[in-house]
Amino acid sequence: MIWKGVFPAVTTKFTDDDKLDFDGFDTNIEAQIEAGVKGIIIGGSLGEASVLTDSEKIELLKHTVEAVDKRAYVVLNIAEQTTRSALQCADNAAKYGADGLMMLPPMRYKADEAETVEYFSAIARSTSLPIMIYNNPYDYKIEVTLDMFEELAKHDNIRAVKESTRDVSNVTRMINRFGDRYKILCGVDTLALESLFMGTDGWVAGLVDAFPRETVAIFNLAKQGRHQEALAIYRWFLPVLELDIHPKLVQYIKLAETQTGLGTETVRAPRLKVEGKEREKILAIIHKAIANRPELPAGSWGVEEEVDVRGVS
Repeated sequence: MIWKGVFPAVTTKFTDDDKLDFDGFDTNIEAQIEAGVKGIIIGGSLGEASVLTDSEKIELLKHTVEAVDKRAYVVLNIAEQTTRSALQCADNAAKYGADGLMMLPPMRYKADEAETVEYFSAIARSTSLPIMIYNNPYDYKIEVTLDMFEELAKHDNIRAVKESTRDVSNVTRMINRFGDRYKILCGVDTLALESLFMGTDGWVAGLVDAFPRETVAIFNLAKQGRHQEALAIYRWFLPVLELDIHPKLVQYIKLAETQTGLGTETVRAPRLKVEGKEREKILAIIHKAIANRPELPAGSWGVEEEVDVRGVS
């Protein structure tokens, strides 16, 4: 598995009677693949993992593997409270066709460094699937430090990090310390271009769910050294990207998906659709972006164009 390119953290679609909506899901997946994404991440924060049952996660994984049909990697997120549950998730991922895993530290319990390293290590020892560590101390209160990554480097299948510390300098720290040992993917939409300029290999994106072509174009242009073209699109995109760093990012991004024809607003309780003045405010941001949608440069998106994603030239 190659951890390079745009990896959408896709939303989970639900019907009005609270079942998995695979028709709506497939519409979005096809748009992502047509735009040129390299992987599909399911069951993440945007995928409302905390309200999915274990059987729904399996059902979602099996369907995604079939729908993607090897046109992109399929990555299952693991966000569990216990090591036992995480081991079962990893086993299910391998059994039902995932290409890789994204892993958060233990949920709810604030594990110390030794406990966190052992948690990741236990899953790494149990599976041959490649693993991307999700490092997000801002939201999940546990930081995977450079020293912890040093310990985890002994596991060959821990290969990447979703860098979400919100400190863009951490990209350089990781590269200075480990070289190319870990592939680094930016996990914060509002720091994506800055992180790409610092040398990240990929982008785990959120607003890509509503704007796949523009997201892929920014990534490809940055990696082709077409920095001013990438920057122009990024400046247009930033007000929308800021929806990704709000506690209601799921509702906001699903609302954006509806406005671009790539999803529905339906969320699972306790989340509720946004209403009133809040809804008007978010729609105004989205509608302004749609009204001023930029023309994308030739060769900046799509599955046919092969680009150098190893670093900024």
